[in-house]
Amino acid sequence: MTEETLQPVTVPAAAKPLRIVLADDHPVIMIGVRNMLAHENLEIVGEASDGDEAITLTLELEPDILLLDLQMPRLPGLEAMRAIMARSPGVKIILLTSAITTQQIIEALHIGARGIVLKDAVAHHLGEAIQTVAAGNYWIGGAKVVNLMAALRDLMDQVKPVERKTFGLTPREMEVVGCIVEGCGNRDIARQFGISEETVKRHLSNIFDKTGVSTRLELALFAIAHKLVLPPE
Repeated sequence: MTEETLQPVTVPAAAKPLRIVLADDHPVIMIGVRNMLAHENLEIVGEASDGDEAITLTLELEPDILLLDLQMPRLPGLEAMRAIMARSPGVKIILLTSAITTQQIIEALHIGARGIVLKDAVAHHLGEAIQTVAAGNYWIGGAKVVNLMAALRDLMDQVKPVERKTFGLTPREMEVVGCIVEGCGNRDIARQFGISEETVKRHLSNIFDKTGVSTRLELALFAIAHKLVLPPE
């Protein structure tokens, strides 16, 4: 009778908790969020009470997620986010706010925010928002957003028309920008304007130089944030 060879049993390792920095100047919010996240697979590795401290802690600790109050002392949330994104663009930022305008949402997304959660809905939405953003999606208006450009176009429809800045773009370049926001490829743009794809590429190169962006997504976000493309009347 042969002796059976016992095979080692592999036990899957527990998923590492997401590392969180919480930045808010309201003690009640800090306590509430801290208590709520204690029941999730999350770890708060740092807490900040103003914008400058939020920048310092985020750059030092490099968390997976930064929960950032929009209205912070010393440095507002959007300005703190600009500084963080310039030096640590891999951090996923979720804005916490009591109120926010459509234009502020567009600006926040342009800067690099991945989620926006209203404080009166924190208990219902924050846990899901964190998991959604950690998975690579966006969270806007109390729901997961997979198609960011479609969401931005919906937001753009809510913004009142204002006089546009052109950033030195020619009329044709402005038309190309509009096509990019609509999600058109180079072939579609070439066909629409009766030009070659090489000409489209030259237009895009000029547009990137003038706007300081380097990808089509960055250009679309820039265009919406700076009202280069207006919603239809």
